[in-house]
Amino acid sequence: MLASQLVLLACVWARLADAVTIYNVKTTKAIATSDAYAAVSTLAAYDQTVLTSPSPPSPAITNNFLIQLYPGSMDGLSIKQSGAFMGFSIELSVVQTTLGKNSTHLLAPFLNYMANIRTRGGSVSIRVGGNSQDQSYLVSSDSIPNNGVISKQKQAGATTPTETPDVVFSSDLLTMMKNIGDLVNANFYFGLNFFNPDNETNAVLVAQTAEKILGDRLLGFQLGNEPDLYGSHGRRNSSYSMENYMNDYQTMINDLNGASLSNNQILIGPSTCCNWNETDIFNLGKSSPERYLTTYAANLKMVAVQKYPNDNCKINGNVHDPQETFSSYIGHGTVTNLAAQYITSSQMVQAAGKPFVLMETNTASCGGFPGISDSFAATMWAADLGFQFAFINFSQVLLHVGGQDTYYNPFTPPPTNLSTSFGWTTGAVYYSTLLIAEAFGKSGNAQIVDLYSNSNNDLTPGYAIYENGNPVRVVLFNYIDDSSGANDYVANIAIGGQQTGQPSTTPSSVQVRYMRAPRLGSHNVTWAGQSLGGELGSDGRLQGTQETVTIQCDTTAQTCAIPVKAPSIALVFFTNDALTESSPDATVTQTFPTTAVTNKPNKITVSVDPSVLSISNGRGAAEHDLLGSTSEGSVSSAPAQMQAGAAAIWSTFVALSAAFFLFSTGGFVR
Repeated sequence: MLASQLVLLACVWARLADAVTIYNVKTTKAIATSDAYAAVSTLAAYDQTVLTSPSPPSPAITNNFLIQLYPGSMDGLSIKQSGAFMGFSIELSVVQTTLGKNSTHLLAPFLNYMANIRTRGGSVSIRVGGNSQDQSYLVSSDSIPNNGVISKQKQAGATTPTETPDVVFSSDLLTMMKNIGDLVNANFYFGLNFFNPDNETNAVLVAQTAEKILGDRLLGFQLGNEPDLYGSHGRRNSSYSMENYMNDYQTMINDLNGASLSNNQILIGPSTCCNWNETDIFNLGKSSPERYLTTYAANLKMVAVQKYPNDNCKINGNVHDPQETFSSYIGHGTVTNLAAQYITSSQMVQAAGKPFVLMETNTASCGGFPGISDSFAATMWAADLGFQFAFINFSQVLLHVGGQDTYYNPFTPPPTNLSTSFGWTTGAVYYSTLLIAEAFGKSGNAQIVDLYSNSNNDLTPGYAIYENGNPVRVVLFNYIDDSSGANDYVANIAIGGQQTGQPSTTPSSVQVRYMRAPRLGSHNVTWAGQSLGGELGSDGRLQGTQETVTIQCDTTAQTCAIPVKAPSIALVFFTNDALTESSPDATVTQTFPTTAVTNKPNKITVSVDPSVLSISNGRGAAEHDLLGSTSEGSVSSAPAQMQAGAAAIWSTFVALSAAFFLFSTGGFVR
C-alpha cells in the first residue's frame, strides 16, 4: 500500500515541481487557556475594551417610514462601481506575516479573507505600501534572510509617530503578489520609494521589475505617501512645500519615462492626507485649470488621497479618550462630514477623467482606538464610509492593515510565538468589506445613491444600488443601541407607484441579509448569521449557516416592509438575480481549507542583475542592524526558520499528499 502511494506521489511530483504551496492553515479555535491569552493581552489587536454607547434618542425615532425609489433612474446616482470597491492597504513592513513568507509559501487564512470578497464582488484590490514604502529598496534575494521577501531595518534620517522601519525586499515579493492575484483574482497597487527623487534609480528598477512580474495585476504605482508630512517627519527639510513636491514629482516622471515601461500612464498621486488641500495642488500656480491633473495627465492613472477621521498618535500630549470619542463614530453625519471635504476635488478629478481613490483609511491613524476600532460601531461606520465615498464618485476605498499592536486591523495573524497553535483574529471592519462587496455585486455597473431616509435622520441612513437604470438592492442602517425594541424601525420600500406618477415595479417579495451585534460596543459581529470567529480563532472562512430572510411584500399597498433592529444593517435584494450575483457559488470550492498546491506555478520569474542592484541605490541587509519590529502596530517577531532533516521530508510528504488528494478529487478549483 505504501509503495503504491509513493508511486502516485512521484507522479504528482512530476506535475508540481514548481508549484505554490499554501501553508499555515489551522482549524478554527477559540483562545484555549489563560496563559495563551496572557501572551497577547497587552497587544492592541486582542484588546477586550467595551465602551458604553450613547443613550437612545428621546423622543424615539420615527419608526415607520416610506422609502420611495424610481424605476428607470434616480437623481444623484454615482458613477459605476465594482464589487472590489472596498479593498485593503497592507503596510509593506508586515507583508511577510500577512501575505506569506515567499512566493511558494502563502498563508491560507489571508487567501480565504480575500476569496470571501472575490466570491461576492468578483475581485479584490490590495495596496502594498504605506509609510514603509518611502524608504524601501529592491535587493537581491540572497540579501533577505531565511528565504523571506523583506527585511526590516532601522529608519534612516526620518522620525514618524508610527516608528516605521525601512524595508528592503526582493523581487520574490512581487512574484508572491502575482501568485496571490492568480489564486483569488486580486489586483495590486504598489508604492515606489520617493525618498530622494534626484538619485532614485532603485525606484525605477522596482517599477520595471513590478511591471514585468505583475503584468495586468498591477493597478498602479503610488508615488509618494503623505508628502504633506515629509517636512515634519524628517523626510525632507522642514520647509518642504507643494512647489517642492511638484518638482520632485516631475523629476521622478522624467526618470520613469526613460525606463522603457510598457505603460507610462501608471502613476498615482498626490496621496496627501493632512497639511495640504489636494485642490490647492490641482490649482497650484495655474495658468490653466487643474494644473496637476493636466500637466501629469500622460503619466497619472489615478488620483489618490489618504484620510483618517481622527488620530491616536498622542503627539505633544494630545490624547483622545476613547469613551469620549466613541460617539463621533456613531451616525451618518460623521461620514457625510468627512466625505464633504472631497466633493469639490472629486468633481475636479471626474472632469479630468481620472479615478479617485481613498488609498488609505481606517478609524484613526496610529493604530486606531481601543473599544472603538474593533467594535460593531466601527463596522457600521466603515460600511457607511464605503457607500458615501462611492456616492461622491470615489472609485476605491482601502482599509489599512498594520501589525500586532493595532486596534483597527481587518484581520491579524497570530503572533509568531503562537502561530503553530492559534488562528487569526478578524477585526470589526472586515465585515464592512463583505457588506460592500455583496451590495455592489459583480456586474461592475452598480450606481449608489444616498436616500436621506427617514427625513435624513442621522441614525437611520440608507442607500440604494442601481444597475442598468433600475434599483436592485437597498442598504438600511440603524445606528441606535437599544435592545428594548423602542428604536427598531420598519422601512416601507416602494419602487414607482405611490405619488410618483409612474407604474409600480415593487416586487412581490424581497430577500434580506442582516449585519448584527448585541451592542454598538460589541466585538462579536455576524453577517447573515455567520461569523469569522473570535480572537485567535479564525482561518478566514465564514462559520455557520448563511441566513437570508424572505419578506413578502404588500401588493395592495405596493410596498415591502423591512424591519431593522437597533443596532443593525439590512441589505435588501429586490430580485433573485441580484441575490445570486452577490452570493458565493455553492457548487464551487471558494476557500483554502487545507494545504493546497496550484496547478499553475510561478510561471513568471524575473532575474535582476546583481550588478544593476549594486549601483541602483539599493542597500543590502548587511548595511544596517536588522529589526524585528515594524511601525507602531507591530511587535518584534522573526520568521520561523525552516526545519531541517526529517521535518523537511515530512512537510514535503504532507504537501504532496494534499496535492494528490486535491487533484484526484477536484477539491481545489482555480
